[in-house]
Amino acid sequence: MTLFRLDGKRALVTGGSKGIGLAAATALAELGAEITLAARGEAALRDAARTLGARAVVADVGTLAGVQAAVEAAGEVDILVSNAGGPPPALPSEVDEEGWRRGFETTFLSTVRLAAAVLPGMRGRGWGRIIAVTSLTVGRPALTLPVSNAMRAAVTNHLRTLALEVAADGVTCNTVAPGYTATDRLQALHADPAEAARLRGRIPARRFGDPGEVGAAAAFLATREAGYITGQEVLVDGGWSI
Repeated sequence: MTLFRLDGKRALVTGGSKGIGLAAATALAELGAEITLAARGEAALRDAARTLGARAVVADVGTLAGVQAAVEAAGEVDILVSNAGGPPPALPSEVDEEGWRRGFETTFLSTVRLAAAVLPGMRGRGWGRIIAVTSLTVGRPALTLPVSNAMRAAVTNHLRTLALEVAADGVTCNTVAPGYTATDRLQALHADPAEAARLRGRIPARRFGDPGEVGAAAAFLATREAGYITGQEVLVDGGWSI
């Protein structure tokens, strides 16, 4: 038996044109899965799809129409990786109602809708993997990321609850929670080199994570071998949470 293969499985990865989403799609493709990428930015999306030999659909999964377009383009989905860009930084007192609404739709409701759309087919086939990319701030809130803290915690608990319902149908539901990972968003949030150096010094691994390390964790959760892992949060944070 060949371990950790996904030949014949079909994966939909949202936010798949760059960063952690692209890294997860790349890892899944290397294990043999057929990939559909969904993202809002067409140019980066087309480049990523061409590199991976994947399908591409321009879609904003923060909207119901975008979710429907992504799922329709992917066809039968065996593996869902729900990944969305983080809400902008602010202090809790600075977030207005529109900011909370956008965070709810883009970060939380997108995962709820995507999972609801692909779940009937997974249950019917007796096999499925639902994986959401969250953040270490789910359990360790960052002062300037209040919307992300709240909405990613909601995603985590939604998938834990969903896992209870669908485990007997061969469907697992898990989250991957990255720590400080070298993405465009991290660079934007910690642009000052001295600040970035101080932050690295606080991480036990003494470095930022690579998106590929997070993507590999997501791909593992999609494999047959991970079929008894469900309702879990997998932290990929270089020891930050210890």
